[in-house]
Amino acid sequence: MSYWSYNGTACNISVVGHTAFDHICKTPYLPPPNGSAPVMKREILFGGGAANIAVGIATLGQPVTLVSAVGKDFPGSTYENKMTKLGIHMENYLMPDEHTATAFMFTDEEANQMTFFEWGASRAFAENKPSSFPFVHMATADPLYNVHVARLASFSSFDPGQDVRLYTAEHLTSLLDCIDVLIANRHEYDVMCQTLSCTRSEFSKKVPLVIETCSGDGSIIRSCGEEIHIPAISVEMVDPSGAGDAYRAGFLSACIQGYDVVTCAQIGAVTASFVVAAIGCQTEVCDWPTMQERYESVFGTLSHPPRALLGAANPLQ
Repeated sequence: MSYWSYNGTACNISVVGHTAFDHICKTPYLPPPNGSAPVMKREILFGGGAANIAVGIATLGQPVTLVSAVGKDFPGSTYENKMTKLGIHMENYLMPDEHTATAFMFTDEEANQMTFFEWGASRAFAENKPSSFPFVHMATADPLYNVHVARLASFSSFDPGQDVRLYTAEHLTSLLDCIDVLIANRHEYDVMCQTLSCTRSEFSKKVPLVIETCSGDGSIIRSCGEEIHIPAISVEMVDPSGAGDAYRAGFLSACIQGYDVVTCAQIGAVTASFVVAAIGCQTEVCDWPTMQERYESVFGTLSHPPRALLGAANPLQ
């Protein structure tokens, strides 16, 4: 498994899913039903799973297209300007009568998190049909839209994210029949196993590469009957928001260059380690040289991949 690599010819990563404004709140504890808890700190920052991944990929130096939906508050905003400066190609469904999706995230002192999400403009996914993408990652979005994306794509990666409970058994079965990579955290796998009445091991029988992210315990990659643990990078954790998205950005950026799966997952661990050191999903995303410096301090020399797909766009050249 350590020599698995993407063997296509795409040079652009498309990312499908939410663009959102994040209201990130710190609380000493998460309240029980009908309870309350004090908010000690609140910040409004940029987020949305797909947008976080696209920003991470662009900052790492890879060409990326964000397929998302935005509302009346996005055009001309600081958020749009940031994406433009990063060179992200945006294919947005504009919903002029809606707000851009908004997340309200509450994190306690033990890094447990609870999120409330307003879809807003992201309802546009249910009303539109996707294009065909050579290399695409499907983040949180309308389940049926993602099913269509997977069926049309040449190479696809999928994570259900916090919308996992919106996926029916039929949705998940259709996706598993089409995708090349499945990435989810422990909670999301629990939900998918319950929905499909299956065990974790059954996913790797359907999908060539299965990745389970485990917060501070690192990640597990499963393929061809093998299982490898990738450790998390030890840093002072400030805010877990966006760690999984940063992992995906690092993994996909390495994958499209032809790195083997273990190296891709290690790079994902490194990129995630920067994001958790600050409040917000996009506050501390890293560029490739910064990532490589930390990678080599932990895992050793980061060699060139066996083949370079991106030519001049390859940040290693």
